[in-house]
Amino acid sequence: MWTIFLMVQLTLAVSPCRWEVRTKDEFLKGKLSGLSISEEGFLSLAPREEKIEAPSEEFYLSFVLSPQGEAFLGTGHGGKIYKIDSSGKAKLYFKVPEMDIYCLALDNNGDLYVGTSPNGKIYKITAEGKGDVFFNPQEKYIWDLLLLRDGHLLAAVGESGGVYEINKEGEGHLILKAEQNHILCLKMIKEGEILAGSGGKGLLYKFSPGQKASVLFESPFEEIKDLDIDEDGNIYVGAGGKVTKPKTLEITPAQPKPETEVTITVTPFTGVKKIPVLAKDKHPSAVYKVNPEGVAKKLWSSDQDLIYSLFWDSQEKKIIFGTGNKGRIFTLTKEGKLSLLLQKESEQIYGLIPFGQKIYVLSNNPSSLTVLYPEQSFNGQYLSRVLDTKTISSWGKISWEAEVPPQSSLQFQTRSGNSYEPSQTWSDWSPPYQKKEGEQILSPKGRYLQFKIIFKSQSGKVSPLLSKISLFYLQSNLAPIITKLELLPPNQVFLKPPPQEEIIWGTEKEVSLTNQEQDKIKSVVIAKKVWRKGFQTVVWEAMDENGDDVVFNLYLRREDEKKWRMVKEGYRDKIYTFETLSFPDGVYFLKIEAVDSPSNPQGMELRTEKVSSPIVIDNSLPAVANFQAIKNKGKLEVTFTTTDTTSFIKKVYYIIKPGNWQAVFPIDGLCDSKQESFKLSIKLSKAMDNLITIKIIDGQGNIGVYRHTF
Repeated sequence: MWTIFLMVQLTLAVSPCRWEVRTKDEFLKGKLSGLSISEEGFLSLAPREEKIEAPSEEFYLSFVLSPQGEAFLGTGHGGKIYKIDSSGKAKLYFKVPEMDIYCLALDNNGDLYVGTSPNGKIYKITAEGKGDVFFNPQEKYIWDLLLLRDGHLLAAVGESGGVYEINKEGEGHLILKAEQNHILCLKMIKEGEILAGSGGKGLLYKFSPGQKASVLFESPFEEIKDLDIDEDGNIYVGAGGKVTKPKTLEITPAQPKPETEVTITVTPFTGVKKIPVLAKDKHPSAVYKVNPEGVAKKLWSSDQDLIYSLFWDSQEKKIIFGTGNKGRIFTLTKEGKLSLLLQKESEQIYGLIPFGQKIYVLSNNPSSLTVLYPEQSFNGQYLSRVLDTKTISSWGKISWEAEVPPQSSLQFQTRSGNSYEPSQTWSDWSPPYQKKEGEQILSPKGRYLQFKIIFKSQSGKVSPLLSKISLFYLQSNLAPIITKLELLPPNQVFLKPPPQEEIIWGTEKEVSLTNQEQDKIKSVVIAKKVWRKGFQTVVWEAMDENGDDVVFNLYLRREDEKKWRMVKEGYRDKIYTFETLSFPDGVYFLKIEAVDSPSNPQGMELRTEKVSSPIVIDNSLPAVANFQAIKNKGKLEVTFTTTDTTSFIKKVYYIIKPGNWQAVFPIDGLCDSKQESFKLSIKLSKAMDNLITIKIIDGQGNIGVYRHTF
């Protein structure tokens, strides 16, 4: 069924296409190494990053630092803990039988507490190779550890979802029991008050040991992955996973032992907390700012970058958070202004641990341990996404806008190919381009193009600042395509809506457009379908991959002819109706030729054609022959033959007043040919007239009528 939308198409002239990258979102579609992107969309050199040569392990899951700069690294799936001295040298410190070490905590005596999973246990390690189980909560996962200054330890666990408090002797009890399967992260907000983020349903709990817990914030996500607080008591929450609907929750705090007295104070020596990696198909996540009263504001969200870790940078007054699966570290202001700090080769930024002015970065896939310094790096590279021009294209000029201070430089290069993934079949990188005002691209013709930019700074104190890059290309001309051609039933037409004056919507005054401007407007009007005798309507769809303007030439020929005869030339609509009464009965074909001549120089236009299915033109009426009607014992015995010159007989009816029209079937039971024979016996009554009328309808809707008096 067709609904016709009458459209005034935008007319395109022959012109090159422009690819421009100038916004933060556009730059983020590429791959960055050693570069940052500001909130305004400027590219510059990123903070300096230094790699620590940590042992090769499948995953790095946890990390904690001592005040002296010594570090401990927890791994998975080997259950190993490494100690890294201040010079960056690592050695095996302890090995547990469990696979994964998701959390570490270091007390003031230098004792290391280790949370393991699965079959979670907490170990206390006092020296290299010396340690034992400190507490076994009979839980599957230990997700986070929080040390208090009085020496007590809090442990966030799953799969039954709760928080344990463990004293110095390794005796523990449950101080929070939640309906969610996991408590994933812990944070102290002030003495006696603790925040906990859950998994299964991403809730932010606020509680004090021995008191009833409350939900401070309910996120729409599965998990609260990490959290931190600023100087004003605002809480920053990283949430992710599947989006869920709110539901009523009951929180039951566990009762502590009567003799237990807890004084809660925070220690600066805690590790990072991690949760399992989600599938790579979807990565919904968000960062929320939650004030002390629980009023939340979403500062950032994404379906592409899944948050893993965050912290509040009190010096810069920004949130710094790490994501996957593109290995990106972002900064975010309280107002929600986002910048990219760094992108790494690893897919996930699994942990961010601030230490003075440095940031330790745990990354995975592949596993990596690095340090970010406040100083600027000396070089970086931007690799653009691959441009798909849809067909073989020739390249124009490349230009850019940038500030390049003394002792710094920018280098631009391009390459091209005919496969979406760059490979050995692509061209080599071009020689560097020098003129920012515009320089001819040297890469060979191809369907795909990519550029890279190399940033350099001799001193490390200044950086080039790139704001925009543009390049031009011209597609090879492709022939238009007729994607659909359909005949409407005979005599079915569309009524064209009346012309309307084109007015610009949204203007204070009703500004009419000139004829030339109207050609560039795309308007849509729904046409009305009606029945009109003696017409045939054809509708079609066509496209041009270059976006060229297309016109149509229409031809018609009879089945027994060879020559196509022009019906319309330079036609722009995609619907055509012609009057069939002007043509002799017979079978015809319509050919539609699509030509992109309006958008190409003479001789360079391309065309394609499509031929319709057979069009039957039949304006002759079906007739009745050999009619006989004989009255016999109160019945009327009727025989007759129906004939049509072109079409098959579709339906036959009879009527004897005062009765109604009655359908009749041919002797062979099916109307399927140009000639049909009928035989019927009609029971007569005294009230009946002595006139019988036969009505015949053929396949083209023509109606023939025959009357007989008996």
